[in-house]
Amino acid sequence: KTFDPKQVQSCRLVIAATDDRDLNRQVAAAADADNVPVNCVDDPAPSSFITPSLVERAPLWVAISSGGAAPVLARRLRERIEALLPAGYGRLAAFMERHRPRVKALAVEQRRALWEQFLDGPGPERLLVGDEAAAAIALESLIQGEPACGEVYLVGAGPGDPDLLTFRALRLMQQADVVLFDRLVSPAIMELVRRDAERVFVGKKRNQHTVPQDEINEELVRLAQQGKRVLRLKGGDPFVFGRGGEEIERLAQAGIPFQVVPGITAASGCSAYAGIPLTHRDYAQACIFVTGHPRADGQLTLPWEALAKPGQTIAIYMGLGSLPSLSAKLIEHGLPPDWPAALIEEGTHVAQRVIASTLAALPGEVAAANVKGASLVIVGEVVRLRERLAWR
Repeated sequence: KTFDPKQVQSCRLVIAATDDRDLNRQVAAAADADNVPVNCVDDPAPSSFITPSLVERAPLWVAISSGGAAPVLARRLRERIEALLPAGYGRLAAFMERHRPRVKALAVEQRRALWEQFLDGPGPERLLVGDEAAAAIALESLIQGEPACGEVYLVGAGPGDPDLLTFRALRLMQQADVVLFDRLVSPAIMELVRRDAERVFVGKKRNQHTVPQDEINEELVRLAQQGKRVLRLKGGDPFVFGRGGEEIERLAQAGIPFQVVPGITAASGCSAYAGIPLTHRDYAQACIFVTGHPRADGQLTLPWEALAKPGQTIAIYMGLGSLPSLSAKLIEHGLPPDWPAALIEEGTHVAQRVIASTLAALPGEVAAANVKGASLVIVGEVVRLRERLAWR
């Protein structure tokens, strides 16, 4: 329809969003004449207000505005802030509002210090995982002047590429007071840990344990009992050959609050970056994760009969040192010598290297390549797909 200035007279607010710039400005002029707020989309000059990009965590709100100069940039910034602010921050703000009367009973100079102590302690994390009762106990302990109890974050750092971290992992990494980390946690990931956090290396190599597992368990308890937020950072996923279950069992025994953040395990991360799907309708309808780490007597005790079957993929962790025995046993129990097999070294890292071969030939090729880095072995017909699907 033809625009009539009378159309804006009864409005509280006007947005002009036609594809005709001149028409939008006519609308803006008419709105201005009647003192009605107006926004011309993508045209800040005639607008009397602009619309910011909003991050909503009610009752918290974050608005990002470029003054109409770069709305796409403002939207990008909003997306980044959305990723950094957990959805549960609204619950945290509402919790603090409900408990303000209780805190107001304290002297004025104590209130701010108490809220800062609360925000730096385990209470907010309890809220973010839905445990409001534990958060209330943490707040009441601070009000009563009791020593703060810390918390342990058992976080999977993934196979190496920092881009594969979860949002929760990154958030906890940036608020921890102390971090205990393994050899498989890449330097690039350690760069994302809070700058002033204490760093304790507890890494393990084959046949070389820098810190025994029992000592790691006790150190987690000791640090948390000092009121610290303790980050236990593990390569891959803490519950896949990561001994995470042993660590949280000890924490539960000691009554230490903890949370577990899964990570992308090496089998899925390394295989994806190598272009080797773990399952495929034509080649593998199952996938089995095993460890190639031998017993103290040097023997491998794996279910060889179940492993040496077609129609499945075997992902072997810690299999570099025992690769000759692994290959020989699988062949001995029925897989053909020319069965596809591959070793992925430093998977997902810039230095990733893939040696795709056969069961019989792979040990010799790996030895000739002088492989020394963290490795994953994949056995199965899906290895044939690497030629077509490799993207790294």
